[in-house]
Amino acid sequence: MTTRILFIGEGSSDNGLVRHVESIAARKGLDASITVPDFGLLRPPPGHSVRDKLRAARRLHGTYDLVVVQRDADRGPAQDRRVEIAEAVHAEWPGLRHVAVVPVRMLEAWLLLDEACLRQVAENPRGRVTLDLPKGTAAETVADPKQLLKDSLARASEYKGRRLVQFQKRFSQHRLRMLELLDPEGPVVGLPSWQRFVKDLNEAFESLNQ
Repeated sequence: MTTRILFIGEGSSDNGLVRHVESIAARKGLDASITVPDFGLLRPPPGHSVRDKLRAARRLHGTYDLVVVQRDADRGPAQDRRVEIAEAVHAEWPGLRHVAVVPVRMLEAWLLLDEACLRQVAENPRGRVTLDLPKGTAAETVADPKQLLKDSLARASEYKGRRLVQFQKRFSQHRLRMLELLDPEGPVVGLPSWQRFVKDLNEAFESLNQ
């Protein structure tokens, strides 16, 4: 039987998480069908809150067994985001099981740990320029991991001038690609937020598989 999953991220470059959801489902012996609505095609488009997106997704009349919602912790406690997501699902889609994915502080913190992947996406896999990336849980204490990731990609590319400018304009594509290529058994496994994501998803799949 196919497990029907709705995925809602903060933006389109978060959709790289879908590959990891599929992989975890496969390890549980589940055939997952994941829907990622393109809210930008709706008129008027929904707001940015979890409730707005859930309300819009429900109007599309899909049927799901599980919704996976990604929301960065930003500068607040991760638990606040979990409560926000739980309350939004309860209000907008009562009875639908959910898994909250809450990176600390931002999803970019997960990506900063995979230097080989970063150099590959920077189109210079054999580069040797020093990047000084954070190690382990230090990635979750970086004040602005998104900016650090953008700067690190630019440095790793070793591009100059107009070529660098054009490269930096593709940051959203690079971020998406890095998330898709992220090694789920690599350094990211040391982060509590990643561990929680995998644990919660495993438990949800085990429950659906009963």
